[in-house]
Amino acid sequence: MAFPQQLRGRYAHAPGPTFLTYTPNGKKLVTAGVDNFCRVFTTGSDEEPSNIDDCQENNLCIAAGDGFFITGAEDGTVNKYSLGTNDGGDILWRSTLPVRDVALSPDGNWVAVASDELVVHVINMKDIQIVKRLRDQNRSVKHVSFNKNGTQLAISCVDGSIYIYSMDTEQPELVKKVDNMIKRLEPEAESSARVMWHPDGKAFATPTALREVQVMSTNDWERQKTFKTEHTSDITAAAWSPNGALLATTSSDLNLCLWDAKTQKILKKYDDVKATILAMVWHPTENILSYTNNEGHLYIHTDFVPQEHVDIMQKHVQPAPYFHDPSEGRSGDPTTKLTNGTKHVLPERRARAGSADSLDDLLGDEFRDDDENMSDDADDGFVIDDDGAGYTNGHGKRTNGHLGLLESIGKRRPTAPNFLPQIHEPFQPGGTPWRGNRRLLCCSLVGYVSTISQEGSHYTAEVKFYDEHAHRNFRFTDVFGYDKAALTEHGTLFSCQPKEDTPAMIYYRPHETWTNRADWRTNLPAGESVTAIALSESYVVVTTSANYVRIYSLFGLPIRVYRHKASPAVTCAAWRDYILTIGNGPVGGDGTSQLLYTIENVKRDEIYQSEDIVALPPNISLTSVFFSTDGDPYIYDSDGVLLTLLHWRTNSQARWVPMLDTKCMARLAGGGKQESYWPVCVSRDADGKHVFHCMIIKGSERYPTNPPPMLSEFPLEIPLSSAIDKSREEKDRDVDAMSDDEDGGATKKTENKQQQHEQNFVLSSALHAQLSDSLSHTRPTAHQKQDLVSLEVQIDRSLLQLLGLECLAGEDRGMKALELVTLMRDANGKMLDLASKVAQRYGRDMLGEKIQELQEKKLLANTEEDDDF
Repeated sequence: MAFPQQLRGRYAHAPGPTFLTYTPNGKKLVTAGVDNFCRVFTTGSDEEPSNIDDCQENNLCIAAGDGFFITGAEDGTVNKYSLGTNDGGDILWRSTLPVRDVALSPDGNWVAVASDELVVHVINMKDIQIVKRLRDQNRSVKHVSFNKNGTQLAISCVDGSIYIYSMDTEQPELVKKVDNMIKRLEPEAESSARVMWHPDGKAFATPTALREVQVMSTNDWERQKTFKTEHTSDITAAAWSPNGALLATTSSDLNLCLWDAKTQKILKKYDDVKATILAMVWHPTENILSYTNNEGHLYIHTDFVPQEHVDIMQKHVQPAPYFHDPSEGRSGDPTTKLTNGTKHVLPERRARAGSADSLDDLLGDEFRDDDENMSDDADDGFVIDDDGAGYTNGHGKRTNGHLGLLESIGKRRPTAPNFLPQIHEPFQPGGTPWRGNRRLLCCSLVGYVSTISQEGSHYTAEVKFYDEHAHRNFRFTDVFGYDKAALTEHGTLFSCQPKEDTPAMIYYRPHETWTNRADWRTNLPAGESVTAIALSESYVVVTTSANYVRIYSLFGLPIRVYRHKASPAVTCAAWRDYILTIGNGPVGGDGTSQLLYTIENVKRDEIYQSEDIVALPPNISLTSVFFSTDGDPYIYDSDGVLLTLLHWRTNSQARWVPMLDTKCMARLAGGGKQESYWPVCVSRDADGKHVFHCMIIKGSERYPTNPPPMLSEFPLEIPLSSAIDKSREEKDRDVDAMSDDEDGGATKKTENKQQQHEQNFVLSSALHAQLSDSLSHTRPTAHQKQDLVSLEVQIDRSLLQLLGLECLAGEDRGMKALELVTLMRDANGKMLDLASKVAQRYGRDMLGEKIQELQEKKLLANTEEDDDF
């Protein structure tokens, strides 16, 4: 019986933090610790290592290149040592504070130095006077690491932020800041926050505060799959295998785990760790994992990967564990582009091949007139056109020499890869991805629903209300794993996905009301999962993976089930008796499927818009969809534009109108703010004006945190001018205040007022169209009628103010002034009188006469209508 060989440690240094590195070819392994020497071990040799004396004490990091290695010490020095001579080193850099980490670029020309200083220095190895400085960090740096090409440098700060710099330019540029991914650490902590670049070059991974390893793609900066470790303490070291197919992690709980990167499953757990591992490195080519601990020991673990899994390690470089591969175009980048002077090359275009029914194929090999079927001494008088005179093609026709031959007769020729269109993934409005162990399930004007993962065994669902006097906050233990929710004033709707032994489920929980209704649950058919849910005052709406739209009453009674024509389903929204469903439709010119929406009235069983297009520009995705408090459909896209649907109650008359472009808001005009907005709803403020409710997301983050920030509101503003134009207007006002040129100042002031009045006119017209359509299809209240009249007055007031500006500009603007008068709705019959007075005030007699004629025509038309009545 064969007994497993016991792993024995080698005393490399005195007890204390010890670190190691392999040379690029893997022949040498170098260690550094608390004492004043470094040790060089030869791979595969049991001989005593060689020492390099007169080193700095208390080394905290080490990196090796071809023929040399570099150490960083607590006294702030960075030293370079030669592996060939074993002589004392040269000082490359001196810091005023302890050096925490060093990293060599793959070509060995640059070394990055991280210290307790705020600035990271990148030093040229050939000329140490050439130094690049990275200054965007707010706190000191714990780790630095280059990607496989040396084009990017990742910096892990002690404040929990990761900074990614591009190193292609002379002065490195910050390309991405990643927040809330790594744990906040003290500089001297044993826990790791190191960025580990995956060998495929498209992603990196790093330990998180939840003792997990999170993967992030660098193409779209999206968080990918997670290694949910079983470590009970912070991760202290982790490393990809050379081909990226395996991952090794360790923690201060003295467990060493080997993971399959593809499945994120543990292949083997090693429990023979004697002390906390601080550094861990795979051999570049062999099945060896070496690591050092905080006791000064070195372990060279040969045959680390078990024999039954060695084939995984022997594969070529494997892709990182993605949810989706960013290189497949799912980030929305255009595949082709037309430019002046260049040809449009179709994607996936293959070279022309021979036809399957060509003459040579039909006759067979015996009639083939090529050299392969002819002997060297039996040419039968065949004339070889060796001088290029063209004897063999007397008719001047094109030969088939440029065509590729088929592999064999009767076989189908290989075709190019099929074109795969990009589809819009399903999403829940208001829901966010996991951030650590928390995520938002939905958010509305009533409150928000969140969930917290409790070590993977169960979850805690929490519902919080903004008005705690109207409803009480509550939480409950969630054993089903609810991943979607919808919240209204009447109740909360949850849904969970199917598992191995349980189907997908819908759970509705009403709030405390005088009816004291009980909550209810219902299961979906086996194999059917939930893609989106919506909740209104009357119905529960569920879209599923089988492209079904399932509608229930608030008491759990199934009302209607039908298959959505636009598939796969993407999302849905509901308000009172109306539901809006969105799904994927035909493929557009950019290779992405177009979104199609349907609006129906469930109570009346009427469809207002069927499979109409959601107006999105190329490479822009849908972020949210909802109904306003007035019952109008709104969407919010990834470009920060809020749009509403006008005339949606009339077939084939609906159109999407932008009501707010967040990039054009005045708060972003200066360019100093970097923020985005998470949409919640559109409602009216205390003054009755329509406002956009959202959450402000600072920096480069895409989703709100949990708990989320307070709601902010912004007035609707149809984009007529850019944020730059608005900033110029503000500067012009300041200049006008200091300028002595009264004519120039008056002109600029007039232009500013004109843009403001035009904005009010267009916005009031859109809101008037919305309310007018609503009142024509419902029974209007007195308050709604008054709102409609108020909007008409606002439209006429804006036109009247524009009329005054045109009259002030001069007589040559008379035609435009008359056009403004014709656009007046004159709801109360007084606006034309006021317009006539404005013309008289500025001495525009001709305009006044035209306005008088319009008044007479309108009076005559009203008289004829009264006579007909």
